[in-house]
Amino acid sequence: MNKIDKKLHFLLGKVKEECKKVKNLSDYELKNKTNEFKRRLSEGETTDDLLPEAFAVCCEADYRVLGMFPYDVQILAGIALHLCYLCEMNTGEGKTLTATMPLYLNGLTGKSTILVTANEYLAIRDAEEMGQVYEFLGLSIKAGVKRDANEKLDNDSKKDVYDADIVYTTHGSLGFDYLLNNLVHSKEDRFMRDFYYVIIDEADSVLLDSASMPLVISGSPRVQSNLYTLTDFFVTTLVEDVHYEIEDKKVWLTDKGIEYAQRYFRIENLYSKENFDILRHVVLALRAHFLMEKDVDYVATDEGEIVLLDKSTGRKMKGMKLRGGSHQAIEEKEHLKISQEQRSVASVTYQNLFNLFPKMSGMSGTIADGKDELLEVYHKQVVVIPPNKPLARKDLPDKYFKTSEEQFDAVIKETVKRHNTGQPVLLIASLISDTEMLSKLLVQEKIEHSVLNANNAFWEAEIIKEAGQRNVVTVATSMAGRGTDIRLGSGVKELGGLCILGIGRMNNTRDERQARGRAGRQGEPGVSIFYTSLEDDVCEILGDDFLEKYVEKGKYISKRRIKKLINKSQKIREESSVFQRKSSVDYDSVMQRQRTIMYKTRNDLLDGKSLDENALIEIYKRNIDEYWKENKKMDDFTMNRYILDNLSHRIKELSVPSKNRKEYLKNYADMAFKDKKQLLGNRFSEYCRLCTLKAFDDSWVEEVDYLQQLQAAISGRSTAQRNLLYEYQREARISFEDMEKSIKKAMIRNILLGEVSFGKDNEMIILYP
Repeated sequence: MNKIDKKLHFLLGKVKEECKKVKNLSDYELKNKTNEFKRRLSEGETTDDLLPEAFAVCCEADYRVLGMFPYDVQILAGIALHLCYLCEMNTGEGKTLTATMPLYLNGLTGKSTILVTANEYLAIRDAEEMGQVYEFLGLSIKAGVKRDANEKLDNDSKKDVYDADIVYTTHGSLGFDYLLNNLVHSKEDRFMRDFYYVIIDEADSVLLDSASMPLVISGSPRVQSNLYTLTDFFVTTLVEDVHYEIEDKKVWLTDKGIEYAQRYFRIENLYSKENFDILRHVVLALRAHFLMEKDVDYVATDEGEIVLLDKSTGRKMKGMKLRGGSHQAIEEKEHLKISQEQRSVASVTYQNLFNLFPKMSGMSGTIADGKDELLEVYHKQVVVIPPNKPLARKDLPDKYFKTSEEQFDAVIKETVKRHNTGQPVLLIASLISDTEMLSKLLVQEKIEHSVLNANNAFWEAEIIKEAGQRNVVTVATSMAGRGTDIRLGSGVKELGGLCILGIGRMNNTRDERQARGRAGRQGEPGVSIFYTSLEDDVCEILGDDFLEKYVEKGKYISKRRIKKLINKSQKIREESSVFQRKSSVDYDSVMQRQRTIMYKTRNDLLDGKSLDENALIEIYKRNIDEYWKENKKMDDFTMNRYILDNLSHRIKELSVPSKNRKEYLKNYADMAFKDKKQLLGNRFSEYCRLCTLKAFDDSWVEEVDYLQQLQAAISGRSTAQRNLLYEYQREARISFEDMEKSIKKAMIRNILLGEVSFGKDNEMIILYP
């Protein structure tokens, strides 16, 4: 037993001792323990000090309210979650009940305590069911999502949610709420408290599988570019391996391709700053043509729209668009009307979002496989919790086939055979197209079945609950109904339990373990078999030439060789995903450093931090010095133009004009500053603060948008044998310095040229230049 396990079992013993004590308390005495714990925390005790007693109280409340007393392994997992480990618990071991203990203990602090889960159905279900326990013990509980996805929460409703002692929500909602909370224009509109403690359900899905895709809020429209058509036609003239290369889902121009592009667009250096827009659009067009495949990555609707497909679930993602112009490049490729491109105004990845929590933990049925990466990226250790009852499921060896036709034929035969005995069968595929094919084949065999493609988590959960009943056949994607227990119907145990038939080798072993884990919950019987072939999606990495040689031309290939190739393909795919996620962390850490500085400064301004007038004076004088460096041959017209654009809407002669135009501008700025201060009196400080906030927001939106574009475009530089991350960091540092200058220019312009009026309740209304 290692050091961590010893600590967990020691605390488990302490909790069980306390459980004996609280068993005899009346409901009133049990509830009153919450007030006692809060008082003790206020007097200096810590949550670690309270753990044995608080866990015992929660265990007893679970039993009295829900009729379920946590098993020892659930208490063990709860302790690990409180101590901020990531827990692997087998499917069906009761993760929902496990979470009540650490959530109750941390909810006592009065600080933000949140559980995030995979979808709205699970967040609402668990908040309603487990919420009864928290309310019994005197803590408030809210769900941060609505059953109807179209029903949005306003700021007041969100404030009620995040003010609750315990919040259940989804990782997507939490991420977007964090970004929106940092876009509000007044401190009264903020709805979030500082982050404190979070439990991430299905943690491997969130922290690993979803980690590379940033959450992005788009805002004001970008001026529509006319380069999409030009670069799209340019890309259609390129020759593979001469002008461009494709490898590992990346595409870039070769040296010859760069030379050709420079001749085509009549420019000297494709990678110079002034040609950034051309480079960006060339990269977007390359990706649209050579990386984005119609009916695999997206579909073109009859209404002339591009709708993205979720590759992990296969479902259509209506309303979602690729960022940074990628969506518009696909529209041009398909000869559709180009939609309006939006600026990115805020962005964060899950890695950086969850690293903002001082205390972060998580649980999943398959997280141990990613323990090395989780330790490196999140500095979190994984603890494997033993099952309450020994696993009785039989995981049979994979079956290997050369073609998908042979593979599907074998799956259907096995389904028919088991269905004829009454045994329930759950067929799990990676792609939506595979679920549709399975459904057609089952119809031909006249077998009734349900098909779940992760379109609606609410009704899918209800259907998948029934997948363990006699004679039931269900076809699902790997994500459909995740988090919902499948209970066996009467007589099914005697038939061998639920049978899981997996179709196609999945992108990683965690997804396969997750699929197998649908059967054999709590020591029940079950069986799982995976059917794989060289035409599985994961084998694309072997290359079309290789697959054509064996699959289409009918050459002999042994089962052993097929197995080796498929395993190799999966390993390469897993390693590629790990590299991509690490790269995402490195790139987003640049944005995170800037975001931390900007959000802190912005919050200080929202909270009413006053600006030092001498600092403002120093800023506008430095602005004039910067302008003078670039315009040393300034004439009267240029000087007056600067005054009108930056200092005053009216030109007037100073009573003591300076012969030096630079000094004259500084004197003019002094006069304009004093006039504005005199006009606003004791409201001048508030006015300066609001003008500065406006300058911050406008410049930060430009910076976020630029960094999003930069990350997409800079990948083309790989042909120049440069370190891409170093290039990105260097460009980002320069752009941040430029942003600082633009903020200082904009804040002085806003202060000196802003027009002020006062509305209801003497509220300041500013018309900015």
